[in-house]
Amino acid sequence: MTRRSAAAWGWGALGVLALVALWEAYKWLGPVDGVVIGGDGGLRILPRTHDRAMPHVTDMIARLFDPTSGADTPPLWATVAGAGLVTLGIALVGWIIGVVVGVAFALLMQRWRIVERGLLPWIVVSQTVPLIAFAPLVARIGSQIDRAGLPWPEWLSVAVIASYLAFFPVSIGALKGLSSPDAIHLDLMRSYAAGYGQTLRRLRFPSAVPYLIPAVRLAAANAVVGAIVAEVSIGLRGGLGRMLLQTAQSASADPALPWGPLFGAVLLGLVVAGVVALTASGLRRYRRGEASA
Repeated sequence: MTRRSAAAWGWGALGVLALVALWEAYKWLGPVDGVVIGGDGGLRILPRTHDRAMPHVTDMIARLFDPTSGADTPPLWATVAGAGLVTLGIALVGWIIGVVVGVAFALLMQRWRIVERGLLPWIVVSQTVPLIAFAPLVARIGSQIDRAGLPWPEWLSVAVIASYLAFFPVSIGALKGLSSPDAIHLDLMRSYAAGYGQTLRRLRFPSAVPYLIPAVRLAAANAVVGAIVAEVSIGLRGGLGRMLLQTAQSASADPALPWGPLFGAVLLGLVVAGVVALTASGLRRYRRGEASA
């Protein structure tokens, strides 16, 4: 491990410890009923600190090793891991769709300026549509396709919704990267009589790598978020989204229970982003001056 990697891990661990310390400090010092603006029935700006609303971090961790819902059920961490694998598979499909669509849009926008002027504003505006409104529409279209005779499983609707969040950073990052070569390098390719395809393969794509890697890493995390939100909206069983919804209903009786799938969702996002970063390490020679995500 290099010194830079060790420093990154150290700062990450320090950030987690600082968050835990802030949580416990507020639970110890904060008001039991939280802070409300406007009196009774007003806006609550800080949460309650009693154990049912805000359990200790140690209670959340200990709950992971207790049975999920009864003595004969597996421990909570095992149930969360199984649901996480389901969500991971769906998010992976959504991520692949998002990367393919994002790169395709970037290629079209880079090739023809009129396409960029017409398409880029709509790509930006698309991210203002809330998933909770978009998900039922996709699910309905998927069910109509399935009734028409083409197989369309319910999880595929979730993957399409996940790709909706994933394609945006890829489109923007790939467009910026494909447009990044200097004019002198483009003139050099023209002097060699290189066509558009050769210029794309030998100059534009290598130049786009420092922009694509952070974008693809962000798209992976976005795909996980999209998959979880879509599972909640559509009601797909077996994943972390459905588990979050079910455990939230038991929060009053078992306040540490909903934090298990929440921790699983956070860990899943970190894992997919880390896997993309490790995979991209093989492109190190193209990554000088890599743009931040």
